[in-house]
Amino acid sequence: MNSDKPATAAHHEGKCHPSPHDSAGLCAVVVAFLLQASCGVDASTTHGVPSPQPAETSTEQPRAMKLRIKINDRLVSATLNNSRTASDFASLLPLTLEMNDLFQREKYAHLPRALSEDAPRTRSYEVGDIAYWSPAHDVALFYRKDGQSIPTPGLITLGKLDAGADAFDVSGSVSVTIERAE
Repeated sequence: MNSDKPATAAHHEGKCHPSPHDSAGLCAVVVAFLLQASCGVDASTTHGVPSPQPAETSTEQPRAMKLRIKINDRLVSATLNNSRTASDFASLLPLTLEMNDLFQREKYAHLPRALSEDAPRTRSYEVGDIAYWSPAHDVALFYRKDGQSIPTPGLITLGKLDAGADAFDVSGSVSVTIERAE
């Protein structure tokens, strides 16, 4: 602090000494803040009275949904994440889709309806990702990484193939059946 300019407020032993330009309200706020910080008052209290706390919630995540995906003569397992979009996708199952190839990295197909978009988006993907491309209402399964980023608005990841992404590395379109694993 510059010593040739007067302080607007000073804190000494819990008392506030305002300059003529300060208001009493500002001084009270500063004192309350300093007392709270120096006394270690929990931010969940108001004037020393505990604020209502939300009811404890279970730390147990909902069980991830397992899928069975049939492509040609292979059976591949996958796991959906717990997003609202993934749950919306699961409500469409079972599905049999004619999946087209895109950039020799993914198989994609148009879904019968749009899904919820209430989930984070990403402009990248990993081999084995199952994702939703909202502009065209497509589901995509990635079998190869090509280093390219996904254009805006990005993908919503629905889940991941547990193994066997190479089953999708075939030329052209393929018929794929996706269903819940029992």
